Amino acid sequence: MHNLSDRDRYDFLVCVSKTETMDNEKVLGILNDLIRINHDRVVGYEKAMDELKTEDADLKALFQRYVTESRQYGQELTTEVSRLGGNPADDTTSSGKVYRVWMDLKANITGHDRKTVLDNCEFGEDAAQKAYDTALNSDVELEPSLRDLIVRQKAALKTGHDEVKRLRDMHAANK
Repeated sequence: MHNLSDRDRYDFLVCVSKTETMDNEKVLGILNDLIRINHDRVVGYEKAMDELKTEDADLKALFQRYVTESRQYGQELTTEVSRLGGNPADDTTSSGKVYRVWMDLKANITGHDRKTVLDNCEFGEDAAQKAYDTALNSDVELEPSLRDLIVRQKAALKTGHDEVKRLRDMHAANK
């Protein structure tokens, strides 16, 4: 029987500790990316509400619901990041910032009509779905409770995506 020396035990524990730390950092990165995409979603829908016309009260109510939803999701993710000993993200993604500048330019050219606003919102919803897909398909092993949280949020966001797409398609068909 082979006995491990104290040095061997120490090296093993250090290796395990480094692996756990690297995995924890990856999990924190994934969660912070999802926090940022929810922040993007809040900023995007707030911007969309500002661009809507008075007669688009139905969309304003829907978009306000999505803002509330993303704030809740961001808070749930923030709680998990804190629980894991990380620093929760409090900003948006760089791509989200670039996209909003592009939205401003596009709106100045094409106007703030209902279809344009819905097109822009669907693009944002696509980005959110992609972020959640990336999180769920990463090679990082997530605790079952974290995976469940992400799956639940993704499913709810998919419902929002499909509703925005349906409204956009319906509006396009009526033109």
